[in-house]
Amino acid sequence: MSNALNKLVAHWVRPEIRELSAYHVQNPAGLVKLDAMENPYTWPDELRDEWAQLIRGTDVNRYPDPAASELTARLAETMGVPEGMRLILGNGSDEIIQMIAMSLSGPGRSLLSVDPGFVMYRMITIFCGMHYVGVPLKAEDFSLDVAAIKQAMDQHQPAAVFLAYPNNPTGNLYAEQDIIEIIEAAPGLVVVDEAYAPFTDESFMSKLGAYDNLVVMRTVSKMGLAGLRLGLLAGPAQWLDEFDKVRLPYNINVLTQVSAEFALRHKVVFDEQTAQIRTERTRLLSAFSELPGVTVFPSAANFILMRTPAGQADAWFGGLKRRGVLIKNLNGAHPMLADCLRPTVGTPEENRRMLEAFIEVAG
Repeated sequence: MSNALNKLVAHWVRPEIRELSAYHVQNPAGLVKLDAMENPYTWPDELRDEWAQLIRGTDVNRYPDPAASELTARLAETMGVPEGMRLILGNGSDEIIQMIAMSLSGPGRSLLSVDPGFVMYRMITIFCGMHYVGVPLKAEDFSLDVAAIKQAMDQHQPAAVFLAYPNNPTGNLYAEQDIIEIIEAAPGLVVVDEAYAPFTDESFMSKLGAYDNLVVMRTVSKMGLAGLRLGLLAGPAQWLDEFDKVRLPYNINVLTQVSAEFALRHKVVFDEQTAQIRTERTRLLSAFSELPGVTVFPSAANFILMRTPAGQADAWFGGLKRRGVLIKNLNGAHPMLADCLRPTVGTPEENRRMLEAFIEVAG
């Protein structure tokens, strides 16, 4: 029976899907969780109490507002979306990437990004039956290889180019003029993914409308609302009206709508937390740089990419975990990330424990 079942699955499931591995999430039980680029701070008690009262008065027997009108207006104001630009919301940025890919998919079409980059660009491209084109970053500093990207765009004519700004998993900001050059040369859409906007002062949001093929993607996950799963896309209505057609009805549930709108009314709290994370990031960058044999890369995000001495990443990762600290091991994820680890910036106490563990495993 199992052999027959395997044959049935193999016959009907697309080969490129069967070749994939499901997105893996580490089990953080009992560990200092610094592996997923989350804001480590919870809400103050007074804010939590006010939110609980709001949830208590929220009914869930009806479908939510399909347009999430109040939340959309609040996001437009909070994120500084230029006048005349439209917004659509997604169940996290992943759903927005999927909406874009579904809308642009077709025989022989491709999406382009850079490697190493956000893994979901590649995965969702495959989900949607398109060809993924990954252009390597410059090995020495993970900057954009503009000439190689333009050559790849000429060759493959991608329907869309995705650029994370700052980049995940490397943490660096690309040169603004490099991105503008890519926007001006791209045959199709350019999506600037600003998931880590809370940790940098640089943004392409104000440039919306200046280029017909530019849209900007954001999320509230990194500012401290990862559990709500809410992303947004801003750009010209001509693009977003089309993407909205493949958005599943009622994709933003009522609890996310009221909770996110409430949280954004108290954005000053999250801005204070973000400022603390930036301060800790500076401290960690300095401390990691003192570890023997370690290369630390500049970061404009809430994580730090480091390269351990050759062949030590797996051992250091395991040593940290045995000492109660969970980070992300990127060794083996991409050739350019050999020997690399990526810890998230936590609270001062979490960072103290992590640094102590790093010092021990580094000898």
